[in-house]
Amino acid sequence: MDLKVHINNIHGSQMAAKITGKFTIDENDFRFTAIAFGRIGGQNIGAKLSQITEKELEKLGYNVDEVIDLLQRNLLQGDLTLPEGLTKESFVDD
Repeated sequence: MDLKVHINNIHGSQMAAKITGKFTIDENDFRFTAIAFGRIGGQNIGAKLSQITEKELEKLGYNVDEVIDLLQRNLLQGDLTLPEGLTKESFVDD
């Protein structure tokens, strides 16, 4: 599954931040929100999809849990694009 992630906005700090964005699968765009936590136990991200997005993914034949897992993995690994003017260094610990 080829999933591309684009971040629209990040609010918060290096310890905890709310992320909004979209991801693309097979030329279909979907919105998501996520909460990123750092420090204790390392980085962790919890992504959330709306019920409408989940139903649309199912209708297209995708396993929602697999999509969320891949989305979270891309976010954790930094496999994403950011809006102009925002850098990964502004919200990631070195």
